[in-house]
Amino acid sequence: MNKPLKMALNILIFALIAGFGYYIIHSMRSNEKNSLPNVENTFVSPYKMTHSFDVDSDILSFYIFEHKIYIASVDKISIFDLLGNHQRDFVVKSGIRDITVDHSAIYVLYPTEIILYAFNGQKKHEWQACSDNSDYCALTTTKNFVFVTDAENKNIVQYDKEGRLVRFIRSPNGFIIPSYTFDIININDTIYTANSGRHRIESYTLEGEFITSFGKSGAQAGAFAGCCNPVYLAQTATGNILTSEKGNPRISSYGRDGKFRTILFDAEMLGGGTAAYKMQTFGENIYIANKKTISVYSFDATLSERACVNSCAGCPFR
Repeated sequence: MNKPLKMALNILIFALIAGFGYYIIHSMRSNEKNSLPNVENTFVSPYKMTHSFDVDSDILSFYIFEHKIYIASVDKISIFDLLGNHQRDFVVKSGIRDITVDHSAIYVLYPTEIILYAFNGQKKHEWQACSDNSDYCALTTTKNFVFVTDAENKNIVQYDKEGRLVRFIRSPNGFIIPSYTFDIININDTIYTANSGRHRIESYTLEGEFITSFGKSGAQAGAFAGCCNPVYLAQTATGNILTSEKGNPRISSYGRDGKFRTILFDAEMLGGGTAAYKMQTFGENIYIANKKTISVYSFDATLSERACVNSCAGCPFR
């Protein structure tokens, strides 16, 4: 057999073998695909997005107060109205951990200090952490006090509004705080904080006394999975508690008594990923931050009727 003919024959044999192999693999994949159950995502949220707006850098924290949205980014505080119209900025130093606002000031939290700004952006007051190795995560205020979570010392630090130390608050269960997941909020002078390593939310009086805790480990609705959930907390106008989780991101609703109500947003609706989504509420609207975008969701009665079909908690949305 001459050399060209032998080469052509070898190519033909190789092509036949390759074609047969492709046919086998394709058939196996087709059979595997056909054998998978037809899984449909039946989740329906009672909220729909009404609008969104972008800022010019990643959102580190944000807070809504009296029809204004205060957004902390790398080195400034930006103020928007509720529709996303930019109003003004003022410069701050970098390294922000959290921001909150009340009638007295804009409070900007750093790992080892708190700086208060007037609403015109002028610095009013500041104080240093009361411990040399503090690593502050989040803060909330009441009429007379400022409460700050400290991941390094694993406690809550209570100050008065002048920055004087009132007390350290320690969990009777012990705070376990991986990854700075140590959020804190105030609902009608009851302090709620995440004990994320224990998959719990704990409540305290203004005197630092432990009230109760709720939450459990698990991936199912009404439980917290992973090493450290929930990540963020928020309150609704009716006094319910919203939780935002990472890993399989979702936002859920709980009553102040700790009873699970429902999941409001699943990972697909939020946009996926693994990071927890920052959130705030105003009226019946929920504001959700993701990187440089804030999306606004409003309650929809029609959607809530559909969502009730899949809710095991009796249509508990408001």
